[in-house]
Amino acid sequence: MDIVYASLRRRESGPVPAQEADEVVGILWAHALPGDALQHITARSETDRIDLLLYLLTRRSADGPADSVDAGYALIARGHRASPLLSRRYHPPAAAAC
Repeated sequence: MDIVYASLRRRESGPVPAQEADEVVGILWAHALPGDALQHITARSETDRIDLLLYLLTRRSADGPADSVDAGYALIARGHRASPLLSRRYHPPAAAAC
């Protein structure tokens, strides 16, 4: 299993809504595809961001490293594009850095 850390930066700092972490986890699960190999998500809200840990099944291509970082980025970006709450509250995710 691979664990991918990611965070989304808040557009405006301020009080953290009580159910924010649960809302974000629910949005990401709603947009997860079978190919993402997502197994579990944890989230923690901070005043300027939300931190995420994505637990993904390890998938290795024949000629390279695991692509879990790319899968995690794709999931977060897909959720951000599709969710009015995420796009209103957070900046778009930064592209995966390798």
